[in-house]
Amino acid sequence: MNRPRTIVFLWLLISTVLLASPIRVINRTDNSEAEIKTLSRVSGTYFSAKGLAEVLSSRIFENEKRQKIVLYLGDHRIKISAETSFIIVDEQVYQMPAYAITEGQDIYLPADAFFPILRMTVLPGLTYDSRKQLLDIDVVEFNILGLTIDEKANGTILRIRTREHFGEGNISTFKNTNGWFYITIKGGLVDTTEIKKTDTRGVIRKVVADQLGESVQLAFQLRSDIEGHEFYENSDPSEVVVTLRTPLSKSAARIKEVKNRWRLDTIVLDAGHGGKDGGTRGKYGTKEKDITLDIVKRTGLLLEKNTRIKVVYTRDEDVFIPLWKRTKIANENNGKLFVSVHCNSNPNRNARGFETYLLRPGKTDDAIEVASRENAAIKLEDMTNKKYTELTGENLIMATMAQSMFMKESEDLAAMIQTELSRKMKSPNRGVKQAGFYVLIGASMPNVLVEVGFLSNPTEEKNLKKAAYRQNIAQAIFNAILKFKESRELVLAEG
Repeated sequence: MNRPRTIVFLWLLISTVLLASPIRVINRTDNSEAEIKTLSRVSGTYFSAKGLAEVLSSRIFENEKRQKIVLYLGDHRIKISAETSFIIVDEQVYQMPAYAITEGQDIYLPADAFFPILRMTVLPGLTYDSRKQLLDIDVVEFNILGLTIDEKANGTILRIRTREHFGEGNISTFKNTNGWFYITIKGGLVDTTEIKKTDTRGVIRKVVADQLGESVQLAFQLRSDIEGHEFYENSDPSEVVVTLRTPLSKSAARIKEVKNRWRLDTIVLDAGHGGKDGGTRGKYGTKEKDITLDIVKRTGLLLEKNTRIKVVYTRDEDVFIPLWKRTKIANENNGKLFVSVHCNSNPNRNARGFETYLLRPGKTDDAIEVASRENAAIKLEDMTNKKYTELTGENLIMATMAQSMFMKESEDLAAMIQTELSRKMKSPNRGVKQAGFYVLIGASMPNVLVEVGFLSNPTEEKNLKKAAYRQNIAQAIFNAILKFKESRELVLAEG
């Protein structure tokens, strides 16, 4: 037997088994071509998540220990985890029919399942031909951008935000006898991720968006019958407005529903800092971002185990979240309460204690210094979007005026947190204070910022490093939230 020929044959056989044809990528934005690695030891085409990130010029976050990769495409965030069929796009969960697979330090995804989700949520100009293993990318913008629903005394108003004017001839509406109302827009391209974030109210129970070729269909499940409907287009802002008329006899039920919407059923917990923003650091190396995340997770676990309250985290891992995006997350999840947790610092190492802040102009030098330190995180952000204005004088007054409807409740919550912390901790109670914090601006709900202790104080740093001490803080915040919930719902019951 000819040994060299045998070796060559075996090498070719092994190569055929191990090497898989890559996915070819055509990017029509710059007329470039590229390839994405695939696996061959599995049934179907599985492609490299890191390879996709490179092709799309996407920023990437890796957590090798937890086998997780996050892709950042513009303002979108795609979270991928190994050995699971779930992916998360902008906090929305999608399930694939097959699991993601770990290979080395990379995660491989089923192409036939993942690319349609990516097209539906983030890249409408993406097409994938599984037979040719060809990925075609073209930059196409959605022209159906989102939806808001307003409840009125005599009906419900649907406002569909658009990028362009479609004309009445391209819009049709239809009420089916099965309890669904349909709107079809010819030439529409819908951002389904934004539609899924819609807060349903009034006569609308559920919203479903479908891209049907070159048309968009929005389907609305109705809670009750409607007497009629009309639609028209606004030019400024660009939107399609649909009114659904309901009988006035439904008013009592709607009032009850409005009360239910204000019940404290969703709480947003914000762990200060994170990722490249470590926050303050203690003498023994303790990082603020780690302490705040641990306390927030402990508080959330208490709420999830002992109540039916939904808990939303602005971050549940060591990642950098811009200040403006934290309240955006709270508002988009229809939060009823926003609690931001931080650790304090002071040049005077003897400074110690806990305090809770409200969004108002600071009255003391200490309060202003604390706000300045916490606001410094914006220096780590991409400032090309100019989302911030100087938070002093008139700008701060305008921001606090915009939140004045929640100020009394925020004050009550802050006082309850201070009371409960003083019962659990021997550290001094420094009281409720006020200052201008960017992280609180825009929260359409009662909101406070809690400084749980001074990492600059060696004794408090040692305490904050203890799990039992952090658990006491979490228990105190949890107790305060429960008391606030009871007081708020008592008012609703009397209303």
